[in-house]
Amino acid sequence: IPDLTGQIVLVTGGTGGIGAEVVVELAKHKPDRILFTGRNTKSAEAVIQRGRAVAPAVNISFVPCDLASLGSVREAADKILSECPRLDLFLANAGVMAKPAVLSADGYETHFATNHVGHALLIRKLLPLLEKTADLAGADVRIIYTTSLAWRGGKIPFDSLKTTKDGPVMGRWFRYGNSKLANLLYARELARRHPKVLSLSIHPGVVGTGLVNDLRLFDRMFVKASQLGRILTPEQGAFNNLWSVSAPRASIAPGAFYEPVGRLSTTETAQSRDPELASKLWDWTEKELEKWM
Repeated sequence: IPDLTGQIVLVTGGTGGIGAEVVVELAKHKPDRILFTGRNTKSAEAVIQRGRAVAPAVNISFVPCDLASLGSVREAADKILSECPRLDLFLANAGVMAKPAVLSADGYETHFATNHVGHALLIRKLLPLLEKTADLAGADVRIIYTTSLAWRGGKIPFDSLKTTKDGPVMGRWFRYGNSKLANLLYARELARRHPKVLSLSIHPGVVGTGLVNDLRLFDRMFVKASQLGRILTPEQGAFNNLWSVSAPRASIAPGAFYEPVGRLSTTETAQSRDPELASKLWDWTEKELEKWM
């Protein structure tokens, strides 16, 4: 990981799991500031203390943000914009997994609300600052989406993204997959429409964080049985994020999907590479976000 002096970093979902490990590790490389989002103030304070223990001079601060609430996302974005003269690294790491079929406060299926729509609003609000930073001499601005191999079981059901339609047995996993496919497609479309910023998506591996450990017993056993011997620690789960921050820009294909660690995926499908679907998702998202911009 290179020296990050002068840079400002934003990590969503930094109060625990992979996000917390990314915050602490990047702090060692002396960025001017690290901001991280989440909902748990007590957990946030623990991450700040960990960061200060390894890098006392780095400004590490918490920005409360509930990605399932677009009002909360807009407030967080406005706070960041008011405080930060630049933004170099945006790690869209936060997410929910295998939740019951419910709607967010804004009326979206909860996985799609949190994992896609909330992140999309935060990115769109901050994109002018990211592109302004990209114009500075020596800048290397990146947006890094954490997705999952669960996108393979996903689709973008535009007609049911605002319903609690449960779908097939274990529909919660399909709804999660839908949101993770959206992350991959949106990162690809960001790279196409905004080439000043290097956008990509990554899979961290199956990691023993709260996403897994807080699942219901059946789902937890399902994950652990299907991934026997392959579940990573949060520290290991952060490796692909850290690679995506540090790999030479010229070695990364804009909009691409990388499996751990730093391996360009060879398992993508026609759906994940579909430019028409990516463009349709972008247009749908833009329309949904109009009143929040």
